[in-house]
Amino acid sequence: MSSPADHPLHQQIHTLYSEHHGWLHAWLNRRLGNACDAADLAHDTFLRLLTRKVARPLGSEPRALLTHIAKGLVIDRWRRQDVERAYLETIAHLPEPEVPSPETRLLILEALWRIEALLREMPEATREAFLLSQLEGLTYAQIAQRLNLSLVTVKRYMRSAFIACLSVA
Repeated sequence: MSSPADHPLHQQIHTLYSEHHGWLHAWLNRRLGNACDAADLAHDTFLRLLTRKVARPLGSEPRALLTHIAKGLVIDRWRRQDVERAYLETIAHLPEPEVPSPETRLLILEALWRIEALLREMPEATREAFLLSQLEGLTYAQIAQRLNLSLVTVKRYMRSAFIACLSVA
């Protein structure tokens, strides 16, 4: 009986790891300026390869593939750090008794990261209409007027945004 490690794709990834992990770690370290973060993202890059839903060949340019995956992970990390920084700046002004516990902070940050990802995935016009409704409290008619859209279009955007929100919950 063969184990998952005997699978040809896993053997390719093992070889890829052996031959390119050091290079990838150094590449990430130059971009991030932090060896620990670089090690985490190098690990995550190979993990992403192992957990791909569709087993595709790794191609003839392994460093290009690794770089592509790692760049996406770096961008994701920067986005998460931006959200975290904004949240920490917001709670920095709270009186001590109102500051959330570390556990609560983590739960809030995880929710904020999911919201940020959800908003980022929405088409720009849908996101803009949704934010005008949710943050500024505009009616659909007001959004239509502000964005120079028909009311039907705004309703369609809002429906799409709410469906996206429900799919995350």
